[in-house]
Amino acid sequence: MSELKDIIESAWLNRELLKDNEVQAAIKTVILELDLGKLRVAEPVGSDWQVNEWVKKAVILYFPIRKMKVEEIGIFQYHDKMKLKNNYEALGVRVVPPAVARYGAYLAKGVILMPSYVNIGAYVDEGTMVDTWATVGSCAQVGKNVHLSGGVGLGGVLEPVQAAPVIVEDGAFIGSRCIVVEGARVGKEAVLGANVVITGSSKIIDVTGSEPKEYKGYVPPRSVVIPGSYTKKFPAGDFQVPCCLIIGQRKESTDLKTSLNEALRENNVSA
Repeated sequence: MSELKDIIESAWLNRELLKDNEVQAAIKTVILELDLGKLRVAEPVGSDWQVNEWVKKAVILYFPIRKMKVEEIGIFQYHDKMKLKNNYEALGVRVVPPAVARYGAYLAKGVILMPSYVNIGAYVDEGTMVDTWATVGSCAQVGKNVHLSGGVGLGGVLEPVQAAPVIVEDGAFIGSRCIVVEGARVGKEAVLGANVVITGSSKIIDVTGSEPKEYKGYVPPRSVVIPGSYTKKFPAGDFQVPCCLIIGQRKESTDLKTSLNEALRENNVSA
């Protein structure tokens, strides 16, 4: 990989090198490794995540070396630079028409794609459900047994290359029409109620204790989160600004599915 990395870094600094066949081959190899899940744009290191900037650079450099082409699949026609992912039966992935995943996105065994979209560089791990009209943006990292409900939008983060992508960790439940963007991170087994919006700068306030505890762009593991607001002063007066409220916790002592239902029921959260 060190040789591939060196080639990608050189081409990043000098785009004239993109004309070289060896450089193009290196970029294509990185995209293939992403497609197979052997390389990741970001990967867990202990309790934190490491961003592999050079891999993101390869994804960006892949676009200028591709040519537009027409692709027809049944009644559908596309005009794009990117190939679509295929061979789903061998991968053990269920894909419901007209779901689309781009080549260079990794889908692990047991993933279910309802009519949805998964972009290049994304990583979707085993047993995850991507529900109807959900979007997994470029380079987003989704863990095992995650549920992305209908209309969920996980943003793509390609540039700046040092920025962390959107990360949703194992066992999380993301409610209908939630938006998670700008490299925000949702911890393991967290529950986001419907319409929660989390950006990299969103205030996420734990209101379960005697004093509020604030996070920014990060939902701690097993948190149950709903949309909220707080008062902010402006020159024109005081106005309500959106935030997210942590109102409870999933219970460790019960099965994940049971704890999810309990968390939603006990805290009166819509999903």
